[in-house]
Amino acid sequence: MGIYNLLWGEHSLVLGKQTRIMGILNITPDSFSDGGNFFAFDKAVAQGQKLYQDGADILDVGGESTRPFSDQVPVEEEIRRVVPVIEKLASRVSIPISIDTTKAEVARRALEAGASIINDVSALRLDDNLAKLAAEYDVPVILMHMLGTPKTMQVAPAYDDLILEIKTFLEKAIERAVEKGIAKSKIIIDPGVGFGKTVEHNLSLIGHLSQFKALDVPIMIGPSRKAFLRNILKDKNRKDIQPDLPVVETGTQAAVAASALNGAHIIRVHNVADTRATLKIIDAIKNSP
Repeated sequence: MGIYNLLWGEHSLVLGKQTRIMGILNITPDSFSDGGNFFAFDKAVAQGQKLYQDGADILDVGGESTRPFSDQVPVEEEIRRVVPVIEKLASRVSIPISIDTTKAEVARRALEAGASIINDVSALRLDDNLAKLAAEYDVPVILMHMLGTPKTMQVAPAYDDLILEIKTFLEKAIERAVEKGIAKSKIIIDPGVGFGKTVEHNLSLIGHLSQFKALDVPIMIGPSRKAFLRNILKDKNRKDIQPDLPVVETGTQAAVAASALNGAHIIRVHNVADTRATLKIIDAIKNSP
């Protein structure tokens, strides 16, 4: 796996020696896994600090659910949700904070509040000003593959050649970002597990993750508690299971291990403590003589 030294502002992150963990902080009433749990300011700040104490390398703060069939949140509401929490956490944690948004104005306010990474599930396709903002602030940008939008992505997703099509999409996303002034050394890609993919697509993505190394940028992946895991883990009666059940976390850790072994540099999860334990073992295996 390639080694990447990410340097920006007051932050530095070496990617490739140790698998890094991005802790998820959803400040939403409707996220698929923990919607409403951290919607209140005090609870959100406390959860952010817990993720940090559990060993997160990055905190990812989002104020809009991107679960399948979700609707967009107005810009001002998204800002109201995330900015006060980012301001408070920026004064309490020493790790980088990323803003999970597709909107330039939300990202700008988040960066002003103390965030220093932009995580865009649309790969800069939904707001032309987001690329300009990232170039202006010279911060890392995460570009994710998604089929359509959150509202439409799970309506019969289909590919002729899954890996090739997603690789081509991300290659073009990198080119667009560089053309708009973002340094390639600041770009991270995410193949978008769960965003316009079937169960089989998601499994294939994880299994063939190493093929994305050809793009020569760090790879992030976010399998945590996703529906494809829950579909595999359903009981014999095929009843739906809730994302926060222990068996789903066990499934998440299996996906974490497979992703790390196949080349992920950063893994985005809800449960940082369990992921830290998993990755200590996986990284020890990978780095053994």
